[in-house]
Amino acid sequence: MAEPYLMLARLHVRAQTTYRGSFAIELLASVGATVTGVGEMYVVFANVPALGGLTFRAALLVFALGHVSFSLADLVFGHLDTLPAYLRSGRFDAFLLRPLPVLPQLVFAELSLRRLGRTAAGTVLAAAVLARIGIRWTPADVGLLVVTVLCGAAIFAALFTTAAAVQFWLVDGAEATASFVYGGQYASQFPAGIYPAPLRTLFTFVVPSAFVAYLPAATLLRLPTPGVPLWIGWCTPLAAAGAWTVALLGWRSGLRHYAGTGS
Repeated sequence: MAEPYLMLARLHVRAQTTYRGSFAIELLASVGATVTGVGEMYVVFANVPALGGLTFRAALLVFALGHVSFSLADLVFGHLDTLPAYLRSGRFDAFLLRPLPVLPQLVFAELSLRRLGRTAAGTVLAAAVLARIGIRWTPADVGLLVVTVLCGAAIFAALFTTAAAVQFWLVDGAEATASFVYGGQYASQFPAGIYPAPLRTLFTFVVPSAFVAYLPAATLLRLPTPGVPLWIGWCTPLAAAGAWTVALLGWRSGLRHYAGTGS
């Protein structure tokens, strides 16, 4: 059953790496988002010794974990924000005619390998910070780190899917839904303690961005988190499961609502 999707993935890899010079330039360009984010963090911490209870290194770890998680989700699911174009042009109807689940077809319809540059840059940054931050590693800490990255990517993938599902009703509402996805991505790279209570609640229990990096990093570094227990960093898999439950229910409802373009 997975063979058609693997074939599509191989075709995308071959098509995007045929011109290696161009592909290398795109990879380097995608690193710019990481460099810009680190520069922004440096400017902030040049004026304050700590932010939301985090030092510069701890905040860089939060930034790196959120950056890697988002880039992995963006690599596979990021193009779902083009669903309105499929709906308006009638091309989406072709996915309904094939004897395969619609969502995996749409996911594998396009893969942007140039986004791997951001993943690599974020991984290097996270490794550099972890090497200098002084953690006494245990098997549980290593497991928490792996689970954080994988489940953080799953959370963002669910947000992309939820935003796409809403397009079945809005059609031209990509900008509105993208504000939650990309706003959640931006929020995940900073400590949740810097936000007022309403926004902290929004980015913890509605759009679970705090579970992507901040709460697991606080658990990993044994730092207190305002209003929640220290072990809550282990709840990222639960947040990912909840986000995907909402995403799949919304996607199913959207497919049932879709009546086609008549083309």
